[in-house]
Amino acid sequence: MSRERFEELVGEALDEVPEDLLKLMKNVVILVEDESPPDGPELLGLYEGHALTSRGWDYSGVLPDRITIYRNPILRICEDDADVVDEVAVTVVHEIAHHFGIDDERLHALGWG
Repeated sequence: MSRERFEELVGEALDEVPEDLLKLMKNVVILVEDESPPDGPELLGLYEGHALTSRGWDYSGVLPDRITIYRNPILRICEDDADVVDEVAVTVVHEIAHHFGIDDERLHALGWG
């Protein structure tokens, strides 16, 4: 799958997130990269930043949080385009949940692991 089509899928997944939640997302950027960092496990996505639940009165002047969706790892685990669509949606929701302070254990319990 081309990078362009993959990026479209990420956009489509974002379109499915309720607008009220998207309005609450503050100081965050969503990116697509081909590969996850080489110094760790192969990731499908990664949230880097300060979750909304941990931001205090002194939160200011910081770079945007980053949600990165990794194209090739997702493509490697999917059998067909329909699987890619589903996995991109799950990964986008999973990483957005981290922005809202929801940890991996809770996400797995909710079926978004």
